[in-house]
Amino acid sequence: MDKLFLILLVSMLPVVELRGALPIAAGMGLPEIPSLLVAMIGNLMLMPFVFIYAQRFLEWGSHKKYLSKFCNWLIKKGRRCGEKLHAKKSSSIYLALILFVGIPIPGTGAWTGTIAASFLDLDFKKSIASITCGVLLAGLIIFSLSFGTVNMLF
Repeated sequence: MDKLFLILLVSMLPVVELRGALPIAAGMGLPEIPSLLVAMIGNLMLMPFVFIYAQRFLEWGSHKKYLSKFCNWLIKKGRRCGEKLHAKKSSSIYLALILFVGIPIPGTGAWTGTIAASFLDLDFKKSIASITCGVLLAGLIIFSLSFGTVNMLF
C-alpha cells in the first residue's frame, strides 16, 4: 500500500505526472490495474485547483525572489501553449486539449494543459473533461509501454 501511495504522489508532480509514475510502478513490480488507476487519480486530483488558482499563484510568485524564475517560466510556457490552442479556437479546441494532454511528449500533460486552459479562460467543466480524457489516453499509452516492456523482459 505504501508503494501505491508513492505512485500517487509521483503522479501528482508537475512534469513527471503519470508519465513517470507508471514506469516506476512497473519497475517496482506493482499490480498493473491498481497502478494505472492510482496514477490517473493522482494526476487528475489537483487539476481543478490548478485551473482555478494557476494564474493567481503564478502572478503572485513572479514577483517573489525565489519563485520568480520558475513562475515566469511557467507563465511563458502556459501562454505559448495556450496561444497554440487558442489558434484552433472553435469546437475542436477541446479535442486539441485532449490530444495535447494525451500524447506523451515532453512539455505536454495535465499540468500544462490545465494552465493553458486557465490562461485561455476556457469553460471549466469542458476543460476538466478534456484533460481527463487526455490523461486517460496518456495513461493507456504509457501503461502499454511500461508494463508491456516489463512483461516482455520478465
